Amino acid sequence: LCDSFEENRRSVAFPIHEVGMLLLCHALAVVVVQIFIFSENRAFAKNINFYNVRPPLDPTPFPNSFKCFTCENAGDNYNCNRWAEDKWCPQNTEFCLTIHHFTNHGRSISITKKCASKNECHFVGCRHSHDSEHTECRSCCSGMICNVELPTNHTNAVFAVMHAQRTSGSSAPVLYLPVLALVFMLPLL
Repeated sequence: LCDSFEENRRSVAFPIHEVGMLLLCHALAVVVVQIFIFSENRAFAKNINFYNVRPPLDPTPFPNSFKCFTCENAGDNYNCNRWAEDKWCPQNTEFCLTIHHFTNHGRSISITKKCASKNECHFVGCRHSHDSEHTECRSCCSGMICNVELPTNHTNAVFAVMHAQRTSGSSAPVLYLPVLALVFMLPLL
């Protein structure tokens, strides 16, 4: 449809209604590209890499400030990390605590993550409850946003001291979507 209008545009007689149709074809193409870009971004939201979280560049509220993933009674680790409130931990805390309740088959029942004091981290490890047929594992860590994973056994339900990875360079942004849109739009212009 758009090609026939393009051929007519090159001819001597080019009525006004055909100009309107040509503009409509271009606008329609732009809308299709935007829908493609937005739908692709939504698909990528399910594949967030929580290990790639960079330490914030904004000023900290006090020396040695840090952040933890925080949630209360979340159903799964992915949603806990994804919707965690982005705020600094209080000054009276120094660690990130994760409490994971799960069934005998390994299915998560509830996940709580928060900033914690040293006293709250004394009880790390796993405990099986015979009454409710579930296991509770607790872990604590020290470092910027260090509580990505869930404790599931005595190997990872520990008190770990880690250091935030600081990088001097920044990662190059991925430009394939804008380039794809530009390549698609150039023939239309």
